[in-house]
Amino acid sequence: MGTTHLSLFQLVPLFFFLWFLVFAEAEHASILRSKKESACNLFEGKWAYEADAEPLYESSSCPFIDPEFDCLKYGRPDRNYLKYVWTPDFCSIPSFDGEDFLNRYRGKKIMFVGDSLSLNQWNSLACMLHASVPQAKYSYTRKTPLSSVIFQDYGVSILLYHTTFLVDLVQEPIGWVLQLDSIAQGGSAWKGMDVLVFNSWHWWIHTGRSQPWNYIQDGSKLYKDMDRLTAFAKGLTTWAEWVDQNVDTSKTRVFFQGISPTHYQGKDWNETSRSCRGEEQPLSGSTYPAGTPPAADIVKRIINKMSRPVYLLDITTLSQLRKDAHPSSYGGDGGTDCSHWCLPGLPDTWNDLLYAALVK
Repeated sequence: MGTTHLSLFQLVPLFFFLWFLVFAEAEHASILRSKKESACNLFEGKWAYEADAEPLYESSSCPFIDPEFDCLKYGRPDRNYLKYVWTPDFCSIPSFDGEDFLNRYRGKKIMFVGDSLSLNQWNSLACMLHASVPQAKYSYTRKTPLSSVIFQDYGVSILLYHTTFLVDLVQEPIGWVLQLDSIAQGGSAWKGMDVLVFNSWHWWIHTGRSQPWNYIQDGSKLYKDMDRLTAFAKGLTTWAEWVDQNVDTSKTRVFFQGISPTHYQGKDWNETSRSCRGEEQPLSGSTYPAGTPPAADIVKRIINKMSRPVYLLDITTLSQLRKDAHPSSYGGDGGTDCSHWCLPGLPDTWNDLLYAALVK
């Protein structure tokens, strides 16, 4: 049987056909990769258990943790809540590098503005940075409304401005008045920052003796009460207008922390438990049975209308899944805290995501 030889004229078309197949496959892979990258949302994913995972710091070695967040100090017996790692669906979070963070922001000021959830995140970031450069000199001031941790070797100031509503709460002859259209008290302190991370929500729904105001003022009208979501939307609109008018976002990065959830009602995650007490595992999957809180939708709607760019740290859903991560009965005050978060713990992930956004 004779051997069949292909002529040069026959080889050339075959070569181009094979080249086309290789090119098409590469192009297909590139399109898929591009789709995944464009679909990358750091806030969509699930919690994965990693047996060898350890926090960046121990609470006993961090001088900045407020006692109510120090769950291990007050006897929490398990450490499983520290073994869960947030895993986005189509991308990865860069490893937090505190020394890189401090070098990038050498000589700059980073301010958290908000309530005790801002305190939670501020404590966390200060501890993460301190653990990265444990020998670095620092100064620490804890006052109201302005607290600070300054890493002196880098000239980096990590600041906290405490405000429960962002808008003004003022004392008048009739009592305490929440002014939905005014930011006169804190606004001047927020100017000149290199990074601003705002937060507000939890105090808007307090009632009875824990409600800090007697009246709500909207324009020239006073109200004894108002639908709380309506009031929140009006107050947040005032904040958005303040940012649009007062912040040069070519010099200042602006973030909004997003709505941090509570876990006081087991029915929200399809369980009969009355609260987060005794919970030791997060919810599996990537969705929360009770759905997104209406306040989170208000935040997104208002940010989308702003003329200045504001990055939403959309931590709501990933935090909803962490019914196990609250101080619960280990906050040192004898109560059950299903609002705040243990440190080390979930706010460290919030700061991982903040770092990812800053270095992007």
